[in-house]
Amino acid sequence: MLRRRFHQLLGRGALAAFAMCAGLALPTAVQAEDAKKLSVIATTGMLADTMREVGGDRIEVTALMGVGVDPHTYRQTRSDVAKLTRANLVVWHGLNLEAQLEDLFKDLARRKPVVALADTIPKSRLLADEQNPQIFDPHVWMDPQLWLPIVTAARDALIQVDPAGKASYDSNAARYAEQIAALDKRVKARLGAVPAARRMLVTAHDAFRYFGRANSYEVLGIQGISTESEASLHQVEKIVGILVERKIGAIFVESSVSDQNIRALVEGAAARGHKVTIGGELFSDAMGQPGTPEGTYLGMIEHNANTIAKALGAAP
Repeated sequence: MLRRRFHQLLGRGALAAFAMCAGLALPTAVQAEDAKKLSVIATTGMLADTMREVGGDRIEVTALMGVGVDPHTYRQTRSDVAKLTRANLVVWHGLNLEAQLEDLFKDLARRKPVVALADTIPKSRLLADEQNPQIFDPHVWMDPQLWLPIVTAARDALIQVDPAGKASYDSNAARYAEQIAALDKRVKARLGAVPAARRMLVTAHDAFRYFGRANSYEVLGIQGISTESEASLHQVEKIVGILVERKIGAIFVESSVSDQNIRALVEGAAARGHKVTIGGELFSDAMGQPGTPEGTYLGMIEHNANTIAKALGAAP
């Protein structure tokens, strides 16, 4: 009860009081000449990586959420609040991805630049939740073409806070956009090598709808677009039936989601005489370890494409 009340207070106007007690300043927008580097906080690893690419050596970026952390259920800590209070710019994803942090960011936005980057994507390009059309699927990073507006929004946010860096941010964003466009071509070619009848992706939660739309894959998630949704026995049995009927041989676990439901599918298919293997681990809501290819946005998406294509039977 006390912990829940603490999180509520931090999300409802307690930032200023916390900062005063801790002796922290509440900085506003600054230009590069006012500090050695701009301090930027990003919620997810994907956003942090993108900010680093666009910001270059003019900024210092910290990711709020680490490897394997689920952003759907993440709640702020006292140290998070301290970091956010000190930062010159805070970027978060939006589209209800960081649902537990929304009150905190709305309060923080009264004191400093706080930008929900995915909220800049036109709604016409987004996929609505099948159960609630007013809620949109936040997993836009699964389609590199939908990540390009995030790059643009990141550039614009940095220019707003640091106008002196405009030329650098423009150049970095253009270079990174070219890399993402090249990634998209490689991903489409790799996934296109999978026979059409095998293009079904089954995962723990429904994080790959944009991936499916971009690459003509059927996608099934045991849970909904948020990991907070419950996996029903009916949904598990339904997917088992599809696996058996379509003779799908591989399904996938996710690095930030429990594999319990995926293993239930394997066991359910085996009970019906059909063998299903776990085709590999995909990165859905979090990237891989820092210093590895999967610890970058580009490497994360490429890893997913290669893992899926290999497990579903693409030619080498």
